Amino acid sequence: MDDSVWLRLRDEAVKAAQYAYAPYSGLQVGAAAVVDDGRVVVGCNVENASYGLTLCAECGLVSALRASGGGRLVAFVCVNAAGALLAPCGRCRQLLHEHGGPQLLVTTAGGVRTLAELLPDAFGPDALPPDALPPTATVSAAGPGTEPVA
Repeated sequence: MDDSVWLRLRDEAVKAAQYAYAPYSGLQVGAAAVVDDGRVVVGCNVENASYGLTLCAECGLVSALRASGGGRLVAFVCVNAAGALLAPCGRCRQLLHEHGGPQLLVTTAGGVRTLAELLPDAFGPDALPPDALPPTATVSAAGPGTEPVA
């Protein structure tokens, strides 16, 4: 991954952090990632008075990924509003694994690492028996959110 891509992702993540809703912790977090088709998706954290309901920036990013057509994440950055790198929490590492896989590149304070390094021996869809997997979701030609309801 070219350095200019990482710089762009960091800039996009800082911009996203400006939209965070963080009245309780004051920690505004932004995340940005490149999708396998070249798109960039972003997310920010959204806190809740019931702390357990807080959505991390990675949750918003994955929602943006799905809402914009899906795909696989290939490179990921998470920062605070000042641009300092933040590591994804365990829950978010699991979420990123589902949508980027073990080869997803993640910028950390120690450099670029694969998600497999940050979440070794991850649980994923391949650990489930075939009959437990949901049918493959598809997006109609009309775009996301227009799939027929069964």
